[in-house]
Amino acid sequence: MRFKRFGASLLVTGLALLGTASPALAHSELKSSDPARGASLATPPTQVKLTFSGPVTLADQNPIQITGPENASWTVGRAEVAGTVVTAPVQAVGPAGEYTLRYKVTFEDTHATSGSVKFNLSAPAPSPTSQAPTSSQAPASSAAPAPQADETTPEDLVPTWVWIVLAVAVVVAGIVVALRFTRRKD
Repeated sequence: MRFKRFGASLLVTGLALLGTASPALAHSELKSSDPARGASLATPPTQVKLTFSGPVTLADQNPIQITGPENASWTVGRAEVAGTVVTAPVQAVGPAGEYTLRYKVTFEDTHATSGSVKFNLSAPAPSPTSQAPTSSQAPASSAAPAPQADETTPEDLVPTWVWIVLAVAVVVAGIVVALRFTRRKD
């Protein structure tokens, strides 16, 4: 009887730990971007926009970088944060091809993250003198797939649900061991 109580206590403790650990496992993430992941743009954007699932702050002085073929590196203006949205004016330079937007932000829970969004430019960017971005310019529109982002941080390589299933399996294994131990003693 004493070991049945032990097993029940172990189960209640495991469920309590699981209940309190779940919010800590749920990190904020990039919800959408403009340009969107996989977008094919006829003209380069004059502004980039990143929308996150929770409030963010900028992680460093250069939170956004855009690079492309032939060592092309776009000029990114001062990024601004408004709650969950980060915007920055950009000046595109370089040939047609695949470009990568890299970002670094810190979430409200102090979790710093970085990631990238790849998109394509179907025509070369105009010369730098013919385009001067400002923060009031609107982003270029395009027929793009649903906005997504490539997350590259180690914390995000394993989905949260895997950790929850693993925790439940450990608790169940503990209960099975406890019950087997009690049956041998009786």
